[in-house]
Amino acid sequence: MLRCIDIVKDYHGHSGTRRVLNHVNLELRPGEKLGILGRNGAGKSTLLRIIGGVEPMTGGRIEQDMSISWPIAFGGAFQGSLSGLDNLRFICRIYDLDYHSTRAFVDDFAELGRQLADPVKTYSSGMRARLAFALSIVIEFDCYLIDEVIMVGDARFHKRCHDELFTKRADRSLIIVSHSMDFVKEVCNRGVLLHNGQLHDHDSVAGAIEAYERL
Repeated sequence: MLRCIDIVKDYHGHSGTRRVLNHVNLELRPGEKLGILGRNGAGKSTLLRIIGGVEPMTGGRIEQDMSISWPIAFGGAFQGSLSGLDNLRFICRIYDLDYHSTRAFVDDFAELGRQLADPVKTYSSGMRARLAFALSIVIEFDCYLIDEVIMVGDARFHKRCHDELFTKRADRSLIIVSHSMDFVKEVCNRGVLLHNGQLHDHDSVAGAIEAYERL
């Protein structure tokens, strides 16, 4: 189970404090596929990063007894001056993964070739996303956090991403942020709407989509 309890997120700027998440509560059960809908700037990706532990919250707490990925294709944790291979070695040490089998998977999936030995700061955004995606799915999490940023590359890469996440890991929990209603309908069995800092739960994905389209 994953529980977000009274999550608050404030951003401080020259014009003052802006509250993006205002006491957000969310519960996710094992195997659920949850779609988070909302307008641009509503705080969807912020909430995803907080759940994934890559952005601090202003207030509230998260309780979990399942392992949770960082947001898939999130490249912010990479050390840019290190090569893709060095970043891969670091991930292997942190998660106690076999380096050789992990590298073989990443080589095959990310298809970066010799550029895997280059500093990550020289990568294009698409290359960084492919590497981050490969490193995300080589670790078997109970819950995967998915942003639309995974939709990079060509149709073949899209299909491989879809197979890895939605076919091979069909039993896992997913939290998905997307503006594609067709995508949400296809993969989610529950939907919530994030609006004005508040999270609104709905009985069905169709109900969440209807509320989103009324905005």
